[in-house]
Amino acid sequence: MIQPSYGRLRGLVAAAFTPFHADGAIDNARVSPMVDDLIEQQIHGLYILGSTGEGISLTSQERQIIAEAFVTAAAGRIPVIVQVGSESLFAAKELARHAQQIGADAVSAVSPVYFKPDSVETLVDSMAQIAAGAPDLPFYYYHIPAATGLTLSPLAFLQRAIERIPNLRGIKFTSLSVQDYQACLELAGDDYEVMWGLDETLLSGLTAGGTAAVGSTYNFAPAVYHNIFRAFDVGNLEEARLWQSRSQQLVRTFVPFGPRAAQKAIMAMIGQDCGPSRLPIRSLTSEAFTQLRHELEEIGFFHWARSSDESVAANSASA
Repeated sequence: MIQPSYGRLRGLVAAAFTPFHADGAIDNARVSPMVDDLIEQQIHGLYILGSTGEGISLTSQERQIIAEAFVTAAAGRIPVIVQVGSESLFAAKELARHAQQIGADAVSAVSPVYFKPDSVETLVDSMAQIAAGAPDLPFYYYHIPAATGLTLSPLAFLQRAIERIPNLRGIKFTSLSVQDYQACLELAGDDYEVMWGLDETLLSGLTAGGTAAVGSTYNFAPAVYHNIFRAFDVGNLEEARLWQSRSQQLVRTFVPFGPRAAQKAIMAMIGQDCGPSRLPIRSLTSEAFTQLRHELEEIGFFHWARSSDESVAANSASA
């Protein structure tokens, strides 16, 4: 089992956006300012080229360029986990090899979704093939059944993968099945990690025993989740619930606009413009952008989303 150089992940890991030019070409020059901002906002790690990063919509060459840009920008300050999953296991293995070569801290992979693994054994074999491309890096399986349609048991995967994947580190768990998450955590113990992946239910993940979480809204509303962690750590569940409610209010506000495109629009609103989304995700119209900004102003988003000052937590919790 690989022991990661970054130790055990704790706190917030941002699922980073991939920046694009207006014509849809990648814009890797925007990576460094985004990374600097996330570090300033006390983000503890980066998960790149996943769902938020539109990794599946990029060519292998583009994914390599973006991965290198993030690793260079992070410069060892926080760990970078590169999502390398692809419909081609051979391509995914090569992306994993590249991630190790450029100095990434870990790799992760989502399952192919057109030809889905037909059993847990096939899923483990598939992930083992990818992980073998970066044998010196920790490997995380990306469990996201709502996107993949793959409902195979993550617990059964973990049980078998521990025996089959020497560099297995754990699972990025993006599912509402808290009971499965808790079971995976109990099996993982201190040797493996299971990272919670649903921002609007972070408190549920913490209650089940989680210590690290990967999320897209951590890019533009980190204070909300830092405050959930703080309140939970000191046993103040009432305040933790208040901040989780604020997270849910944020998500309810932007999801009707199209969750991926809306979040990129919010990044522009906070001064970290990372361009449009790439088709088949359609970017917001100027009218929708204006309406979204108005609705975010109405819920007070621009006042409470970014500051990580603990006094803000106390003041806002009583508001």
